[in-house]
Amino acid sequence: MTAGKDNPENEVMCHCSGTRRNQIRELFLQGKDKDAISRWTGALSGCGGCEWDIEVYLDELGKDSENQKPIPLDNKPNP
Repeated sequence: MTAGKDNPENEVMCHCSGTRRNQIRELFLQGKDKDAISRWTGALSGCGGCEWDIEVYLDELGKDSENQKPIPLDNKPNP
């Protein structure tokens, strides 16, 4: 993995396809799973060196999204 110099979101996670962390995050937020992300970006389909890092990142994104509670439309706390 290559660290993004200015922004960690620019970090290249797959060197074969040039897929960056922010691309994976955006596709994940669109509801795409690992296989769909691979098809869209080409990541996870080359040498396999990125597989572990991307899977860990997707797990982190999944945990983050599970921990976020929806905000009620009326901005009143849920009882």
